[in-house]
Amino acid sequence: MLTSVVTTPINHVLRGERWACKRLQSFTGKTVCIRIPPLVNFSLLIDAEGEVQQVNSSDMGADTTLSLSPLILPQLLARESSAFEQIQISGDQSFADELMAIGKQINLGAIIEHDLSKAIGDIPAHRITQASEHLIQWQMENVHRITQTLAEYWTEEDRLLTKPAAVDQFSEDVKNLQLSTEQLEQRLDRLTQRSTLVSE
Repeated sequence: MLTSVVTTPINHVLRGERWACKRLQSFTGKTVCIRIPPLVNFSLLIDAEGEVQQVNSSDMGADTTLSLSPLILPQLLARESSAFEQIQISGDQSFADELMAIGKQINLGAIIEHDLSKAIGDIPAHRITQASEHLIQWQMENVHRITQTLAEYWTEEDRLLTKPAAVDQFSEDVKNLQLSTEQLEQRLDRLTQRSTLVSE
């Protein structure tokens, strides 16, 4: 079900970029598994037209597997080269390299703007696309800020975090201190009582 939802927009993009289909035709019959844990894990087959079809094989049977974090999806949409470098590749390296090269060259923003312009006109489509790009950029900056803040916290404040064993030891020390205090109070009481008897 999920794979069929994914293949439709991918093929729509490929049909608009026939050069990409021609390049993929040399890999006809090969499968790629896309893993974005914990969100999705699906496989696609390259057909004779250079488009993708859904396939019910696991990543074990795929010719190549691309694994990526969901955190880099906005960067991939913005075609940032650093995001492509974070994708883990296993299997057929030449197939994976071709997929990555095509991904870097396809401008999704231009495709979306072109599709929108047919329905609402050039100017509104351009403005919507620009707003979407700004939104993606804003999300990327927020993720970067949050990551940086967490890194600083773990680096500078880690010494304040206590481990369970340290908490248990602290609790034991507090109990011992309470017991010692009670014993000291009892001794003081006895000494006070003796002192009072002697003075009388």
